[in-house]
Amino acid sequence: MKLTILLICLLIPCIHVTGSIAEEKPDIHKIVEKVDRLYRSSTSQGKIEMTIVSENWTRTLKMDIWSSGMDRTFVRITYPKKDAGIATLRIGNEMWNYFPKINKVMKVPPSMMMSSWMGSDFTNDDLVKESSMMKDYFHKLIKPENSEPGFYYVELTPKGNTPTVWGRIIIKVRKADYIPVREDYYDEKGRKMRVMELKEISVFSRRKIPAVMELIPLNKKGKKTVVRYMALRFDKQLDKGIFSLRNLQKRR
Repeated sequence: MKLTILLICLLIPCIHVTGSIAEEKPDIHKIVEKVDRLYRSSTSQGKIEMTIVSENWTRTLKMDIWSSGMDRTFVRITYPKKDAGIATLRIGNEMWNYFPKINKVMKVPPSMMMSSWMGSDFTNDDLVKESSMMKDYFHKLIKPENSEPGFYYVELTPKGNTPTVWGRIIIKVRKADYIPVREDYYDEKGRKMRVMELKEISVFSRRKIPAVMELIPLNKKGKKTVVRYMALRFDKQLDKGIFSLRNLQKRR
């Protein structure tokens, strides 16, 4: 009898601990911050290949990209030859494009941030990440009907002053390391408009990230855009002159 009581006393704490683990909820702020900064750090520098696919043609662009924190981004196209030198700069909430053929710098108005960049399925905002998931969206954990074990699902809804066409975004992230593998975008009427799949998780500068992003618009038959990171390094000192209007017009 005494042995039975002793065993019960020993098991009670175990049951309590197990229950606590089962009920433990992740820190949603950490998840969203990880996704927000996935390809960013104090600085980042990389080489990207973008393939734009439609029913009738396929086009590939190569570009160099630099970022500093969450508010500075510079992109310069290096291939093909006819587009080489086209550049994009963002500082804070302002953005400019440079077109070498006409030797002109054009400022992108806020109303154009959700427009297509270079004919791809990515918008200006996607490319330079003007909006922040942490600052510009409300977020909560959800459990969709088709949810899979081993993943968290985060629903983002835009705050009132956020410039976006999306009514909500659902992000699927791995529980083990908070790496996103899929993002579903819905319009204000609740219709799913595009899907982005993040694939081929690789290591760059000792950081694990998806090396491939495949964006598929659901309202455009046969259309998709695939971005592949060819090289990426983080936290290296960058020349401050990179993020300047003067640098936009330099061909390298």
